[in-house]
Amino acid sequence: MRILLVEDDDRIRKDVTGALKAAGYVVDSETDGEEAWFLGDTETYGAVVLDLGLPHMDGLSVLKRWRGAGRDMPVLVLTARGSWSERVEGIDAGADDYLPKPFRMEELLARLRAIIRRSGGHSAPVITVNGTELDTKQMRLTVDGVPVNLSPQEYRLVSFLMLNKGRVVSQQELSEHLQSVHFERESNAVEVLVGRVRRKLPVALIETRRGFGYIVPDTASDAQ
Repeated sequence: MRILLVEDDDRIRKDVTGALKAAGYVVDSETDGEEAWFLGDTETYGAVVLDLGLPHMDGLSVLKRWRGAGRDMPVLVLTARGSWSERVEGIDAGADDYLPKPFRMEELLARLRAIIRRSGGHSAPVITVNGTELDTKQMRLTVDGVPVNLSPQEYRLVSFLMLNKGRVVSQQELSEHLQSVHFERESNAVEVLVGRVRRKLPVALIETRRGFGYIVPDTASDAQ
C-alpha cells in the first residue's frame, strides 16, 4: 500500500519513512504544503501522514482542500500543536486521527494500521477469508494456520486486496499502490505479480473480473 508522508522536519521525515518502509508500505514523501496538496489530489494513496506546520500551505489547509475536492483517503495528522482546540479543528477538517509530537513510532504505525483498516470496514487487525488470514500487525499471511512466504511486493498486493475484500480493484489502482510515484509502472506488472501469488496459495483467493480487475470475495474457494 502506498502512503504519502508530508513532513518538513528532515529527521522526523527520515525516521518515519524508514519505519513505514520496514512495515511494508511504499512511501512518497513531501516537505511542501502546496506540493503535498497536488500529490494527494492527483495520485492514489492508501493513507496520508500529514504534519500541520508546513511551508507555502499549512497542513490544515491542505486537508480541507482535499476533503473539499472529495478526496477521502484516511489521514493521520502529526503536529507539535498540543491544545485540544487545535486537535478538534483538525478532526473537524477531516482528519481520521491525531498524533501529537513527540511520539513513539510504534504508536504511529498502530494508528496508521487502524485508520487504514477502518477505511476498508475492518476493525480487527486480522482479516479472514475462509481459512486465509492476513495479520496486518505481523505482516503475515496464513492459510489454515500455515504461513505463506511472500515477498514484500506480493504481501502488499494481497494485503491491499484483502483490505478491500468484496470490491473489484482495477489493475491501475493496484499498480498505483505497489510502486512509488517516482518509479515507472510497467503495464503487465500487476498481472505477473498476481500470477506469482496464485502459485503460492493453496486456495483460489484472488479472482479475475475480465475487463475490470481483481477481487478477493468474501469467501474463497479451494484451488483445483
